[in-house]
Amino acid sequence: MATSRTSRAALGRQLLSFLLVGGVGLVVDIVVFNALRTTVLEPHYVHSGPVIAKAISTSLAIIVNWIGNRLWTFRAQRRTGRRTNVIREGVEFVAVSLAGAFIALGCLWVSHYLLGYTSLIADNLATNVVGLALGTAFRFALYRWWVFSARRGTADAAAPALAVAPASVPVSSEPRSAGVAVPSLPKDPIA
Repeated sequence: MATSRTSRAALGRQLLSFLLVGGVGLVVDIVVFNALRTTVLEPHYVHSGPVIAKAISTSLAIIVNWIGNRLWTFRAQRRTGRRTNVIREGVEFVAVSLAGAFIALGCLWVSHYLLGYTSLIADNLATNVVGLALGTAFRFALYRWWVFSARRGTADAAAPALAVAPASVPVSSEPRSAGVAVPSLPKDPIA
């Protein structure tokens, strides 16, 4: 029971720090989105301006969020030595972030182009309320259980061992016949 309480408390702290880091990223996202949407990417001048503005603002927010989540939210997993490959971690983080961003982008596209809600407020509600809520749940789950997962540490460390070639087994050059023994491969070549 104490372990369960400890686990829930740790999850709660991690979720809180995730939301705080995400809040900073959200501010970056909203400010950049609205600055671009109301100036150089205004829909009267650029038809797909809102979508382009969202893509740019989201890209900047992803960078801010990766730094914050790496250094604060999921730092305990980093301390265990789980992720020494920063490039792979960054690629995985960006992949999950982009998938989450496409959720928000999809909400904006449906609202703006399919439903015809083209006001600045409608664009913000679609992308920064509905899309953000759906994307946040998606991202937290995948960051926790894939990108920064402490459980993957053992799989990452074991991966080089799996790449070891099996021991060579002598093979008879004589044709198969009833009197010739043909060696078989071991059942588990890695063992």
